[in-house]
Amino acid sequence: MEANKDHLSRRSFLRNSSAATAGVAAFQIIRPELVRGAGKEKLKAGLVGCGGRGRQAVIDLMKGSENVDVVALADIFEDKLEGNLRWMREQHPQFAGRINVGPEHRFIGFDAYKKLVNSDIDIVMLATPPGYRPAHFEAAIEAKKHVFCEKPFGTDPAGVRRFMAAAKKSEELKLTVVSGAQRRFQKEYVDTVGRIHNGGIGDVTALYAYWVGTPVLQQKERDPKWGDMTWEHRNWYSYVWICGDQVVEQHLHNIDVCNWVMGTHPVKVWASGGRAWRPNEELYGNIYDHLSADFEYANGVRLSSYCRQYPREKNIYGNVSELVVGTRGKFDSLSFRGARLPSGNPYEHEHTALINSIRGDGPYINHAMTVAESTLTCIMAREAAYSGEEITWDRIMNSQLDLQPKEFGYDVKIGMTPIPVPGKYKLI
Repeated sequence: MEANKDHLSRRSFLRNSSAATAGVAAFQIIRPELVRGAGKEKLKAGLVGCGGRGRQAVIDLMKGSENVDVVALADIFEDKLEGNLRWMREQHPQFAGRINVGPEHRFIGFDAYKKLVNSDIDIVMLATPPGYRPAHFEAAIEAKKHVFCEKPFGTDPAGVRRFMAAAKKSEELKLTVVSGAQRRFQKEYVDTVGRIHNGGIGDVTALYAYWVGTPVLQQKERDPKWGDMTWEHRNWYSYVWICGDQVVEQHLHNIDVCNWVMGTHPVKVWASGGRAWRPNEELYGNIYDHLSADFEYANGVRLSSYCRQYPREKNIYGNVSELVVGTRGKFDSLSFRGARLPSGNPYEHEHTALINSIRGDGPYINHAMTVAESTLTCIMAREAAYSGEEITWDRIMNSQLDLQPKEFGYDVKIGMTPIPVPGKYKLI
């Protein structure tokens, strides 16, 4: 592959790739209609979801472009909003003047996102736990806002279909939608996927995806004053309805790269998984701690994927990477890991691309549909593991599974769904 590097520049890759497979639209620079008119005014952004991912996204936005300020915040918890606003200003004082959020633009509660998306902003940044992503994205598109949308794009088929409907509307409105699948903005990935699409390793014959890491836990114990819904939000990674399980919330990064390489989604999958170490206690919720899946694409190529979250102990193996095997070579993304890459920080690059797309200073980008398909690919694997059945794309697209609560409130009671047992659990 190195032999082809000099002949396949990033510019030629972008010129010859399609939007679905390259991660950015590339045939021509499209200048979307700007919500603020002239096109060179400074843009205004608002953040929904003021946790660790949200606050870092704001800093990445600040570093990625000088042409945007953050002027509004929304969260269901006041302590999260105020605490992380203070963190942003104190830890990054160079941006304090651009994170200009007055008290009247700090929205709290389960309807806070509605107030934010309908305020005087141009960009909505969505960084809540992913169970809320479809509703929040739909509201942002209805308000004709550009969107930075953290992955994944939902936790169940009903929600992802809702997201897809809004994605189609965002394309019709020529709104910019940049996802948190930051590998699509990492030069090493962009160049390599371009070379694969141009035959650099021959025909793709097999793919492998890994997220073999450690647990993600937000809380150590429950405050007795917290109702069920407050608790599950504070400990959101342990509950399927709001996080999607590890294969959806984290492993999406790797599976999205494989779909990007293939230019499409798989047509079927079988999988297995379970809980090797997570106790059946409230803190650990109802997600699995390991899951392996065997996907098949329409052309017969197979993708083998594996994710797990085991406690960090001595000699525990770790691997977060993708491997693509072709008839004339292979690509192993482990070469991109663990070193300081000359291309810089992709978490910042995605925000540079976001602002450039909105202002017309770079290619028009809309990731909504492609990353929604990757999200549903991951949900398909989860449901195959939970049920023990082979699950097809058509079946997951038509599934009526909707995990979202019917009522929202700090003290709303939520009966935790049982841990799925293959053979007993059924996909509806």
